[in-house]
Amino acid sequence: MNTLKITTFQAYLFWENIDKNLQNLGLRLSSIREKTDLIVLPEMFSTGFSMNSERLAEKMEGKTMQWMEVQAKKFSCVVTGSIIITENEHYYNRLIWMRPDGTYEYYDKRHLFGLGNEDQHYTPGTKKLFVELNGWKICPVICYDLRFPVWLRNTNEDYDMLLVLANWPERRSLHWRTLIPARALENQAYVVAVNRVGHDGNEVYHSGDSMCIDPNGKVVYYKPNDEDLYTFSIVKEEVENARRLFPFLKDGDNFKIL
Repeated sequence: MNTLKITTFQAYLFWENIDKNLQNLGLRLSSIREKTDLIVLPEMFSTGFSMNSERLAEKMEGKTMQWMEVQAKKFSCVVTGSIIITENEHYYNRLIWMRPDGTYEYYDKRHLFGLGNEDQHYTPGTKKLFVELNGWKICPVICYDLRFPVWLRNTNEDYDMLLVLANWPERRSLHWRTLIPARALENQAYVVAVNRVGHDGNEVYHSGDSMCIDPNGKVVYYKPNDEDLYTFSIVKEEVENARRLFPFLKDGDNFKIL
């Protein structure tokens, strides 16, 4: 039985304060006592969901990347979260997949949140990311991507787990709580979705509602409102059984985004 142990941190974030966020996150993560394979942090975990990209952006060799490398090595696991990156005179909401040996992959948010003017401050990504961890195929994405099922379509069983990092506001929490199980069911995969809690600098409240949903739509983990550092395990056999008993993916339409 192939299990994956995941630690999610539904964190309160200090608005546009990189040093304070890294200090607080590091302090809270230090309470982890059990071995884990993956630590998941929210979208823009070092700043909050800020449009102040010019002031807050870091380079790929910056302090937050260095902090992620230290944490990954300390816990001997992958650490992931998204941060504001500047590269070639562009700004990106970039998800980092940091391994304990210091190597990494990254994914630039494809769908920028126009209602919040994200598209005026950041450049969209063009490529999906698929990573492998302990025999699991994982597709990590960011927040607003959740609303676009064609982008997330599990063509050819590309992934066993969809990972969503977010700063999703409480005022649209019903959408969040509806879309996550839908993505799990239609893609016959686990969905692990990690949000933040508390008010941001624009007085927008985030209720968390981080969760893990299995391929049959069952709740493995769910936490509203409070900051929460939680470790749980998911089982690969659940994915395999769902696809064997209900082979829906093979009947999907044969198309993809180029």
